[in-house]
Amino acid sequence: MNRSSLPLAILLSLCPASAWAQVGIHIELGLPVAPPLVLIQPGIQVVEGFHEEVFFHRGWYWCRRPDGWYRARSPRARFVWVERHRVPGPLVRVPMGHYRNWHREGRPGEHRGVAPGHREERRHERREERREERRDERRREYRENRQPEGRDHHGHDPDRR
Repeated sequence: MNRSSLPLAILLSLCPASAWAQVGIHIELGLPVAPPLVLIQPGIQVVEGFHEEVFFHRGWYWCRRPDGWYRARSPRARFVWVERHRVPGPLVRVPMGHYRNWHREGRPGEHRGVAPGHREERRHERREERREERRDERRREYRENRQPEGRDHHGHDPDRR
């Protein structure tokens, strides 16, 4: 063993074994090959009529359980546990349990309709869009009405003194 590999060997021996182990928690849900999806808000769909909350967002199927979130690329694949900070924000904000057994048309005792808070969120987004449009309009007006080239901010010609 040469001198440069000795410190590396010592450092590796001091690392806890758990740091080298990879967590492998999997669940299988038994979803159909192409589960029916219902749009609940822009970019988020839920599996219709399923006994668990399973969402589809940006190419991934996501399942929320009390012990955390799981995801898979296809509905028939094994769902792998995901750390909470890796779950997309829009999914985390969905009320827990609200979309279990969700149906597009709804039947007695089942949920239906738009996600709670979605209308308020859209209203806020539209308000922000209007503010940006007004700001852009003010900037355009300013550019059109500013002093002609060759004048200072007081409107005087700097070459004429």
